[in-house]
Parts: sequence; C-alpha cells; structure tokens
Amino acid sequence: MPIHVLYFAGARDAAGTPREALEPVPASVADLRRALAERHPALARLLPRCRIAVDEEFADDGAPLRDGAEVALVPPVAGGAPLFAVVDRPLALAEVVEAVSAPELGGIVTFTGTVRSDTRGRRVLRLEYDAYRPMAERKLAEIGEAVGREYGARVAMVHRVGVLAPGEAAVVIACAAAHRTPAFRACEACIERLKQDVPIWKREVFEDGSEWVGMGP
Repeated sequence: MPIHVLYFAGARDAAGTPREALEPVPASVADLRRALAERHPALARLLPRCRIAVDEEFADDGAPLRDGAEVALVPPVAGGAPLFAVVDRPLALAEVVEAVSAPELGGIVTFTGTVRSDTRGRRVLRLEYDAYRPMAERKLAEIGEAVGREYGARVAMVHRVGVLAPGEAAVVIACAAAHRTPAFRACEACIERLKQDVPIWKREVFEDGSEWVGMGP
C-alpha cells in the first residue's frame, strides 16, 4: 500500500502537485527525502529546510515509514525557520544565507570549512566524516540558539558527513545580525562550539595510512 505525500506552499509549487501516492514505500524519513529529491529535482533545494510530519506528528529522519501513512512536507513558515542539519550531500552556502536573511538584519557573516589537501606535511587523499546524527543536529540547534541569544543574531549551520575530497565543503555557517560586529562574533563562536560539542568525527586518509582526528594513529 503506498504512502500519501502532501505538499504545501513552496513545496507544492516545487513538486507541481498538492498530493501524490508513493510506492514502493521508503524505509525511513531520510529515505523519503532522497526519493522525493530524485522524483522532483526542484524540491532538492527546499527539502533540507522542510520538516516532515508522519500521520500529523513531526518525525526525525530516522523514523520508519509504514504502508498507508500520510506524510506532509512542511516548509518554513513566514519569517524563516532555523536550519541546523547534518547531511550526506554537497553543501550550498546560499542555503544557510537564505535561512538567516531578513530586511532588518544588515550584516551577514559566513564561514565555509573545506577539506585541506595537506596536514602536517602529509598529503590528504580524503576525509571520512561520521556523526551521531540525531544528537549532532540537536547540538547544532542548541549552539545556534545560545549564540543567537548572546549576540542578537540569527544562525544557520549545516555539516556534511560521508567521504569528502580535498576542496569540498564540510561545514557552512551563516550568522545575521543588525550590525557586522555581532555577526562576526556569532560566526566565530558557532564554529568553535561546534568543534567542541557536536558529535561529528573525521578520519584523515593519507597515502601511508589514516587516523581519526583527536584520537591519534
């Protein structure tokens, strides 16, 4: 039995329909996101900012889906919505900038962390990121909310997991405030606290071996 997917507002425009049946049924909400991005490419940019409700209850990406479920894509409401996510796709700086932009916020500061090609004189072939995803997203939100209160800023952060080559972006952050100084300070605070408190790990892979950063060889 298929699941029934409901689309609202911008998600409805991107999908080109208010509702549809989807079969076979994806195993989880995360699998549903991937299936919908493939089915409706115009949704791909909006999906990371949408919450997903299953049978009228918000569900995280690890939640299973059952046959016959009613699933709703809930896009950000007017005024923007927080964006704190861990994803397994290439990152787009414009996504976090859009999430924090507002006419009354005159300063937007961004940070993009990319994979270096060299560490302590050793050539990096790739980085492998792992995460305790539900906790990591919750911690990103906690940091964003705390930093936002401290500096009067609006914050968005997205971190990538999986295998990344040198030059690829691993994290993007945007902080917006009424003036530039609190926006700069908020952005710096976000990356420092992320590195300390968010359960995301990286393994550096070299030509002659590999190691988890912070844990030694």
